Amino acid sequence: MSMTTAEQEEALQLVEDIQRTRATKTLAPADVPKILLPYQAKWHRDMKPVRIGKKSRRIGFSWGALAAEAALEAALAKGGMDQFYMGYNMAMAAEFIGDCAFFASAYQLVASKIGVTLLEDDKRSIVTYKIQLASGWKIEALSSCPYNWRSRQGHARIDEAAFHENLQEVIKGALAFKMWGGRIDIVSTLNGEDNPFTQLCKDVEAGKLPYSEHVVTFDDALRQGFYERVCLVKGEEYSPEAEAIYREEIYADYPTPEDAGEELDCIAKRGAGAFFTRLLLEHCHSEGIPRLRWQQPSEFVVDPDRLEIAATWIKDNLAPIIDAMPTDKPTVYSQDFGRSGDLSVDWVWQEDRPGYWRQSFAVELRNIPFDVQLCITFYILDNIPLLQKAVFDARGNGQSHAEAALQKYGAERVECIMFSAPWYAEWFPKYHQAMESDLLRLDANEDVIADHRMVVLIQGRPGISGARIKGSDGQYRHGDSAIAGVLGYYATCQDRMEYGYTPATRPEAGPAQNDDDDDFDGRAQFGRGAW
Repeated sequence: MSMTTAEQEEALQLVEDIQRTRATKTLAPADVPKILLPYQAKWHRDMKPVRIGKKSRRIGFSWGALAAEAALEAALAKGGMDQFYMGYNMAMAAEFIGDCAFFASAYQLVASKIGVTLLEDDKRSIVTYKIQLASGWKIEALSSCPYNWRSRQGHARIDEAAFHENLQEVIKGALAFKMWGGRIDIVSTLNGEDNPFTQLCKDVEAGKLPYSEHVVTFDDALRQGFYERVCLVKGEEYSPEAEAIYREEIYADYPTPEDAGEELDCIAKRGAGAFFTRLLLEHCHSEGIPRLRWQQPSEFVVDPDRLEIAATWIKDNLAPIIDAMPTDKPTVYSQDFGRSGDLSVDWVWQEDRPGYWRQSFAVELRNIPFDVQLCITFYILDNIPLLQKAVFDARGNGQSHAEAALQKYGAERVECIMFSAPWYAEWFPKYHQAMESDLLRLDANEDVIADHRMVVLIQGRPGISGARIKGSDGQYRHGDSAIAGVLGYYATCQDRMEYGYTPATRPEAGPAQNDDDDDFDGRAQFGRGAW
């Protein structure tokens, strides 16, 4: 299918707009130093068939290393080859082809105008940009699809590889170019420790793959004249003092040191900023773990029947789950408290066999009044079997709730945690290790995964990100179940309670009971037998 004239003009306009923003100043030839900075020139001198580029953002690597080399290599009648570029979006393709046209002109090469083609297949429409050189070789910018490499041969250049949707398949398709003497470049800023590009770099650094690797941090670029080039293009006077201010401002633009480290210093954040990887959480997932969710409107706080409504909710939802729990397995409880802004999340775990724990159920409460939440908490603690330890988030509003449980059940069973950076630094890694060691089974639904992936490294220590995310119910979460999870694991590591008991025999089923069971309403509010 051919493109309409309007579609071609729109695609070409994108190239021109990008190049116009880049060419902010026209320099007289006498004012231009060597075009390439040392790290760009080093890339040109590397003739390895597969090269990895781990780089800082916006240091001119795509421009001076990839595009400058592509134009030169495509210009060689002998020893040259076709050039194929793959970024992760159309704007990158337009920018690259425009850079190649610039270098072709700078080299005084005979090249065609930029052509735009629309390719149709059974999956999607693909816009490609192309320049034909007098050598017979071409430069073509493609979209990020593995099958775009099919039936092509030459030099494959994958840019910002860590941000491609299907990088492993993209690389697999490109590597076939080597069979007939082609070359492959894989270049990117980092995008998390568990990203395929980061793993590829680690394999190269460990000697598992025979590829060359170039690492260029922002400071590397500054040392090699990057800021001097910035001043030259902007028409400003260079000084070491101005460079120091420039560096400080660039780093200050990032919300956290970890973000700056990843974008500028080539230090991958753990799990794209997350301490827990999705793969690890999914590995720990167990089916069939109930999750109860209850939310009420703001006016529920003054509803005179709220405790009776809570008792009914407990009877219909919570009681059947607790009654179905095995009565001979040790149990722990944890709570991350929230009132209106955040959720309250209660997790209950049982020990399947020594050292191995499985989550029994979760309760998530949103906008539930304090007294109703306390009613639910006491019901759980009164009725779960063989309670070993209950651990509470004792910060802020949670302190009152935690203190009430401490007074009711005693310090042997209840512990109130005032979170701190050292506590997180000790227990999140232990919790992570327990998952890796296959000691925990939990309901790793999408909300739980998202909560755990809000645990990020802050100055080298794990802690909860300040961000909020929307859960599956469309409302905001703030790592709530991750806190409940680490508190629950902490509870499993504490000293055990000793129990000596004879199991009670459950009564035989008799005539149907009236739903308005006074005894049940009483135990729903304050535990079995309290009335």
